[in-house]
Amino acid sequence: MKRWILWMASVCMLNAVGAQPLPEVSVGRVERLPAIASKYVDPRPVDVWLPADYSPTRKYNVLYMHDGQMLFDASKTWNKQAWDVHLTVDRLVKARKLPDSIVVGVWNNGSLRHSEYFPQKFLDFLPEPTRTAYVGKALQGRPRADDYLRYLVTELKPVIDARYATRSGPEGTFVMGSSMGGLISVYAMNEYPQVFGGAAGISTHWVGLGEHNAALPLAAYNYLSRHLADPATHRLYQDHGTTQLDALYGTYQVFVDRIVRERGFTEKNFMSRVFEGTGHNERAWADRLDIPLVFLMGTSTP
Repeated sequence: MKRWILWMASVCMLNAVGAQPLPEVSVGRVERLPAIASKYVDPRPVDVWLPADYSPTRKYNVLYMHDGQMLFDASKTWNKQAWDVHLTVDRLVKARKLPDSIVVGVWNNGSLRHSEYFPQKFLDFLPEPTRTAYVGKALQGRPRADDYLRYLVTELKPVIDARYATRSGPEGTFVMGSSMGGLISVYAMNEYPQVFGGAAGISTHWVGLGEHNAALPLAAYNYLSRHLADPATHRLYQDHGTTQLDALYGTYQVFVDRIVRERGFTEKNFMSRVFEGTGHNERAWADRLDIPLVFLMGTSTP
C-alpha cells in the first residue's frame, strides 16, 4: 500500500507543467509529437519509438502504450526503472518473431491518471453509495476514461497514421499497459474493437483500489460478461506477479479468466499467466515483455 501511494505521488510530480526531457535510447530513435489540441484531454507528451531502419516504404504495426514516461529511459523516470520496450521490440523483430513495429508512448496525466484509466462503464455496475464515493474520491469528481479513449482513437491515432507508415486497421493496432494501464487497455479493445485488434493487461488492477474489495471487481466482471470483443478477431493477454501490489490480484484474475473463456476465447486468442515471486514494477514487466508482444503481434499470429 505504501509503494502504491509513493508511486501515485511520483507520477503526478513527473507531469508538472513544463517541458519534459526526451527519452534517450540506444536502439532506434524517439520522436515527440507536436502538441495535439484535444477536445477531450489535457495536453501531454506523446513519444514515438521508431526502429533504426524505419522506412516510409514499409508498413508497421503500432503498439499504443499508457504511462508513456516509464517506457524507454530509466534515467528519466521517478524510480529509475523503465520497460525498455524498444530493446525488446527491436530484438524480437530482428529474430523475426514480430513484424516491423513502432511504439506510441502516451504519457499519463499525473493526478488525473486514475480518472482517465478507470473504465468508465464499470461504474454502471456499482451500487450506490459506492459509485458516488468512488467517483468523488478516486476519480476526482468525474470519470474521464471515455474521453481519454476518444482522444486516443479520434485525435491521436489519425495523427500517427498520417505521420508514419502504419498498418492502420485492427490487425495492425494494439494497446498495452500495466496496473490501471492494464484496465484501460482491456477497456479500449472492448469499446473500440474496430480499432484495436488486441490488448495486453500487465498486472491488471482489477481490484480498483490498493486493497481487497468486492464491489469494484464485481463491476468489472459484469462489464466484461456483456462487452468483450469478438474472440474470432481479437487477442487478449493478462498476467500478474505474486508480490508487492500484485499479491492482491490472483483472486480476481481467476474470475476474469473464467468470464473470458466462457465468452469463447481459447488458448489461441487468450493467454493468462502468473509470474511467481515477481512484483509491481517496471523491471518485472520488462523481464516478461516478450511474452505478451509475441502473443499479440507475433509473426505466427493468424
